[in-house]
Amino acid sequence: MLHSTQLEKYLKYHFGYDNFRPGQRQIIENALQNRDLMVVMPTGGGKSLCFQLPALLKPGLTVVVSPLIALMQDQVEALRNNNIAATFLNSSLNNYQVRSREEAIMTGKVKLLYVAPERLISDRFLPLLDVVNEKIGIANFAIDEAHCVSEWGHDFRPEYRQLILLRKRYPHVPTIALTATATNRVRSDIIQQLGLRDPSIHIASFNRPNLYYEVRPKSKRSYAEILEIVRENEGSGIIYCLTRKKVDELTFKLQKDQVAALSYHAGLSDKERTENQTKFIRDDVRVMVATIAFGMGINKPDVRFVIHADLPRNLESYYQESGRAGRDGEPARCSLFFSFGDVKTIEWSINQKTDPQEQLIAKQQLRQVIDYAEGTDCRRTIQLGYFGERFPGNCGNCDNCLYPKPVQDWTIEAMKFLSCVARCKERYGMTYIIEVLRGSKSKKILLNKHEQLSTYGIGKDKTVDEWRMLGRSLLHQGLLAQTNDGYSVLKLNTLSWEVMRKQRSVSIAVPVTQKVNLEAESPKAAEVEVLIHRLRNLRKKLADEQAVPPYVIFHDSTLRLMAQVQPKTLDEFGQLSGVGSYKLSEYGDQFLAEIKVYRQEKAAQILENSQNNHSAVSSIDNYPSDTEVSTLELYQQGLSIEEMAQKRNVRISTIIRHLSDLIEKNQPVDLNRLIPLQRQQKIWQVIDVLGDISLTPIREYLGENYTFDEIRLVRSRWRREQKKS
Repeated sequence: MLHSTQLEKYLKYHFGYDNFRPGQRQIIENALQNRDLMVVMPTGGGKSLCFQLPALLKPGLTVVVSPLIALMQDQVEALRNNNIAATFLNSSLNNYQVRSREEAIMTGKVKLLYVAPERLISDRFLPLLDVVNEKIGIANFAIDEAHCVSEWGHDFRPEYRQLILLRKRYPHVPTIALTATATNRVRSDIIQQLGLRDPSIHIASFNRPNLYYEVRPKSKRSYAEILEIVRENEGSGIIYCLTRKKVDELTFKLQKDQVAALSYHAGLSDKERTENQTKFIRDDVRVMVATIAFGMGINKPDVRFVIHADLPRNLESYYQESGRAGRDGEPARCSLFFSFGDVKTIEWSINQKTDPQEQLIAKQQLRQVIDYAEGTDCRRTIQLGYFGERFPGNCGNCDNCLYPKPVQDWTIEAMKFLSCVARCKERYGMTYIIEVLRGSKSKKILLNKHEQLSTYGIGKDKTVDEWRMLGRSLLHQGLLAQTNDGYSVLKLNTLSWEVMRKQRSVSIAVPVTQKVNLEAESPKAAEVEVLIHRLRNLRKKLADEQAVPPYVIFHDSTLRLMAQVQPKTLDEFGQLSGVGSYKLSEYGDQFLAEIKVYRQEKAAQILENSQNNHSAVSSIDNYPSDTEVSTLELYQQGLSIEEMAQKRNVRISTIIRHLSDLIEKNQPVDLNRLIPLQRQQKIWQVIDVLGDISLTPIREYLGENYTFDEIRLVRSRWRREQKKS
């Protein structure tokens, strides 16, 4: 077993990252112990690395089962760009390409092989795999998008069911099953269907803190709002629609408004879909308007916004689709437009299902989506609760938390609601409970003699919508449970009884009409964006030369680090997260050159501004150094001395020295911002008497109430004035 510090070394060398993401190291250590693994990790959480790094450290070939051609090609391109021996076999290759790749595999020149499940279990491929197992060994089977094996998953694929054949044919080869979303039922199904033996189960948090979630009411202005989101968010975006017709209409409108957008749906030819997808991945177009046919496994980390122009069919799909935003960990926006017109469209689609049980489950899933859209609780509390993860709320990055509705105490109403559930023997859904509370005379209530219950009619003072709002909130807060059999029967839990015994109060957010404004970008962020834009252009140029997606060169998060740190040497550049040894040698010089040009232009601009303010320097000796310019930029952004030191990862004394030198070089540093005027005057008087001597005797004369830093800064101003005179 490798020591954990060695794992860090290999991580940096091969992939350029300094640290593992939460959960990754433990998964990798288990993989190196040849254990079967069940890994549930949200999109952008770093699932791929969990089998890619062990593949490099273990002898033999790692076989990765992947359901989509685009996903295979993306991952293989990214691995090759890190100088890692990876390849894929799929229907996009001709016979010669297949033969040459098979030969490379047989001679041990490949560490990772990506293959579709259909090919893997074919009569032609399995004998090849037998030879590989005999000659060089199979290190691991990695089953990506493993939820496809389960009929309870949101993307079931029958061919995945046959993968159990691998366990029977190669019983000693460990298997890693990986998925971004899986409920308890789906996880159990995956373990059973793939024949995993006593697997180590790793379930990461489903929380994606970098994503901003919002729900907007659909109206006549919705297109204008979509256009506003597209224009205000730089970078790529995906817009999901329910129908092909809506996709084509929205694409046409965006193109008319000068937005580089393309369509993706099943009505297009395979060739057109592939071309459109490639253009999107390579940043030749900004926006992809699509049905849900688009996106599974799309390995594009820099999607900055995902818009659902129509209601999604279930919460699991919504989590998966919206989760295609911000896979690089950078901020991204997820907007959902909601109207009851969409509900009717989805209900019609559900009614086309022939299996009554499937219809029931689909209707319950739709109800959960509506509850999410209309919910007043933290969006994350609702989403994560669906996957069985408790989240306390107040995430600070959703519309309900940033623009909270007034909170009211509804403990009495909650006691009435829960008491009614109890009186009805926990056998009914929310609609029925509300009917009892409001004193409905429906046939079903009279037949059940529930008009005789003590809770019958005690809720006439509230509307159906108000009771439904309370019921949803009780579910979202975990104060009430619900069956998942399609019937959505309400069930009491321990917390329910605490409410009814007056041991727990209940507060709910009551909606008010409010427009959500997009946040304005801070001046500091705008400064960094100028350099990021230049680095993106360089990245795009290099990517086009190599015919690869731009993120294969560097992720947006690495470009942002470059812009913030502004490294000057290859050694400094190599320290950035996302820069491995191969990328350092391939691209380091070009990106350093671009950063240097930017810094020179910035320094010249600062100098020109100084001259315009009658503070030009007369000697080249007074020109600020690169490191002083960096400090001056931060000073001009309004940062304190402590913040500047933290930002540049240097000591406070270093920042003081930079500011002192800048003042002496007649650069625009306002001493009044740093030291109160009265203290400046006292220090100045003492220096006038003692002259330009070292700091210690000046401080001894002033006393301990004055700091060396203050004296240094004032002395620089004094020296500047002496030069003038």
